Amino acid sequence: MEVKPGYKQTEVGVIPIDWEVKSLRRISPSQSVGLVINPSTYFDKAGTVPLLVGSNVSQNAIDSSTANRITKASNERLPASRLVAGDLVTVRVGEPGVTAVVPPALDGCNCASMMIVRQHPSFDSHWLCWMMNSQHGRTQVEHVQYGTAQKQFNISHAVDFLYPVPPLPEQRAIATALSDVDGLLGGLDRLIAKKRDLKQAAMQQLLTGQTRLPGFHDKWEVKTLGDILEKIVGGGTPSRANAAFWGNEIPWVTVKDFATFNPRQSQESITRLGLRNSASHLIPAGTLITSTRMALGKAIVYEVAVAINQDLKALFLKPDASVVFLTYWFEHFGSMIDELGSGSTVKGISLSELRRFPFHAPRYPEQSAIAEALTEMDEELAALEQRRKKTRALKQAMMQELLTGKTRLV
Repeated sequence: MEVKPGYKQTEVGVIPIDWEVKSLRRISPSQSVGLVINPSTYFDKAGTVPLLVGSNVSQNAIDSSTANRITKASNERLPASRLVAGDLVTVRVGEPGVTAVVPPALDGCNCASMMIVRQHPSFDSHWLCWMMNSQHGRTQVEHVQYGTAQKQFNISHAVDFLYPVPPLPEQRAIATALSDVDGLLGGLDRLIAKKRDLKQAAMQQLLTGQTRLPGFHDKWEVKTLGDILEKIVGGGTPSRANAAFWGNEIPWVTVKDFATFNPRQSQESITRLGLRNSASHLIPAGTLITSTRMALGKAIVYEVAVAINQDLKALFLKPDASVVFLTYWFEHFGSMIDELGSGSTVKGISLSELRRFPFHAPRYPEQSAIAEALTEMDEELAALEQRRKKTRALKQAMMQELLTGKTRLV
């Protein structure tokens, strides 16, 4: 393969001509393993020093809030596993290869059963962290990891992992660029969490009548869920023994689809022949569907006609009830319905219990206004989540470009 000017072919692929290929042992002067004996013997409720384990580490981040503590005296007796700001810690057991840099706030803490790569002025710790978390870095771990219940790897293999190494100024520039994108993602994560909290608060206020939207003053009626239903339609399952009943004609919805909800398709489909030869029914698009067995208190609405199995019920509403309002109502009050469920192996609820569930009902125009307000909040959340998805894709593309030298910053 022809290599373009300014680049060279190496054992790790094509890289800039002024980059080197180095093993981890040549990049950092010191690699070791954190405390290997059972760390619980050092735990102390009066301790103030976090003792990090693999579960405290994610890509480029460390959360010490759940870490057990040890005393300063114990920490002094464990110098080999004590960490300094700028060191890297890599998960060895569970999610092997996940790496983070020790921040200044955790300078002097300790760790157990993780690989420690000591920081050094010859390389940028944050650049190496990005490199170890990259596809190239994680693939090398996958090639040497072992174990079935819990994957892990040995440091004796890791020290020979090869990485493309740019000059130090370029390492810093790469780390800064990728950290900026990570900061943007963190900001989006916090904004999405805040918007979700605001939506939950709005649902609590609007769906209980504690807060009224402008222009609405009528007293809410105290009803039951059964009072607003025209009818409830159940479902069924075509015979699995007849292949002619199963095919890509009608989406056939089960409880499994609540977890992977797509408003236009389901995990399985049946044929029209299967529909006619079962207890299932064709449920029109826009109908509220809930479960009376497992996934209690949840409700979904499809944009296409579907069939349902025997665990699900289609709720057909009276004209004075809004489907969208009821969808949000189930989202907010569904946990209370779930608490009514009973059963030793599989939790279920009877139709009579479902019908008797209390329902405080505003008039239809107010239901529609509340539904519109909550829908706007959901649309804003969806836009933010789509932006986050695109930013994550941008981050992956940047890592591929910058960490291989395809795009240069200096």
